[in-house]
Amino acid sequence: MKPSLKVITLGCSKNTVDTEHLLGEVSSSYEIIPEGEECDRVDVEIINTCGFIGDAKQQSIDTILEEAALKAAGKIGSLMVMGCLSQRYPDELPALIPEVDKWFGARDLGPVVKALGCSPSGRPLRHITDKSLPYAYLKISEGCDRRCSYCAIPLIRGKHVSRPVEELTAEAEALAAEGVKELIIIAQDITFYGLDLYRRRALKDLLQALSKVDGIEWLRLHYSYPADFPEDVLDEMASNPKVCRYMDIPLQHISDTVLENMHRGVSGKATRELIARMRERVPGVALRTTLIVGHPGEGRKEFLELMDFVREARFERMGAFTYSEEEGTWGAGHLRDSVAKATKQRRLDALMALQGEISSEINASRIGSVEKVLIDSFNEGIFVARSEFESPEVDGEILVRYTPEEFDGIEPYSFVGEFINVRITGADRYDLIAERVK
Repeated sequence: MKPSLKVITLGCSKNTVDTEHLLGEVSSSYEIIPEGEECDRVDVEIINTCGFIGDAKQQSIDTILEEAALKAAGKIGSLMVMGCLSQRYPDELPALIPEVDKWFGARDLGPVVKALGCSPSGRPLRHITDKSLPYAYLKISEGCDRRCSYCAIPLIRGKHVSRPVEELTAEAEALAAEGVKELIIIAQDITFYGLDLYRRRALKDLLQALSKVDGIEWLRLHYSYPADFPEDVLDEMASNPKVCRYMDIPLQHISDTVLENMHRGVSGKATRELIARMRERVPGVALRTTLIVGHPGEGRKEFLELMDFVREARFERMGAFTYSEEEGTWGAGHLRDSVAKATKQRRLDALMALQGEISSEINASRIGSVEKVLIDSFNEGIFVARSEFESPEVDGEILVRYTPEEFDGIEPYSFVGEFINVRITGADRYDLIAERVK
């Protein structure tokens, strides 16, 4: 019998891709135990950690300690840790948690593959961890050349390295063969794609190549950067039906004072102008952003400017979090974390309340519209679906009730992973209600 292997993945979707690439390299030699599946004992367990901010680091440490206790109880044979946390603290963690047998970083899966007794293939092999989903993440590059003052990602993941178009296309073809209909394009910064390989920004070229893959119907863009944004991508989005009219573009702030302290390389004026061009060149585009409140340099004036900007921009999707000082970053060494924790939380609450009102209004405006949706799952008589304007896991959902009459008596699970047309009939702050349109 093959030895059993289980991987627990923490953190972002980029970590999920790393896990799936690792499992693709070793799946012929191991029995893969799904992460959520209970078993009496597993021969090898790997924890793929996150080390981005304080809460994520604590979750990773807590998980390692919990699994170390299971190892002590004889339920895990060998315990290994990889990913961002162990990349960031390679000397401290082994001394603090000696129960872990082996530690690995986040920049190279090769040593992990070899530790599992396998040889790296040099090909984009991938083992999908949840084959019930009609979407998958496609990581087009690793690392980041930006030097935002608050961010530890370059310290953890290193410099930006693009993957060749041919390699990504081959991976997309393999995913399509597994039934994937939507690719979510991710990286630390997708707008840098191609600069190292082709000496130019080549995201548009990549989208055109991926659009030719049979079976892939949607391409969705995540984690773009406002400075030097490659605007030929907007033309591709407007003209290519496979590229969703959806852009994830973390802006972080609008105040020039705060943006300068953040080392974002873009002004508030340039940010506003870019948002205006996106909406003009891609009519109906859904914009998702992320903002930071309480960053050094943000006083009451700067925060009110941020609130005004959110009112003006009317983002279809928005997330926010409070600033936390991260050791090793430029900000930690040069800026004083001057905003009180309670003030940060009040500002966050106010900002998200404002966004909640905007989201409710935008969702209500969609009532009566007919939209094409992809069905992700079916549970308790309800289809969970998304249009091109919703990304999985981070955005709201479109809920469609199954009735035999509306679906011609066809067994409901046969619709999972398929596209249907629906009419929006109801809306709340984040989710929509819809009915099938034949």
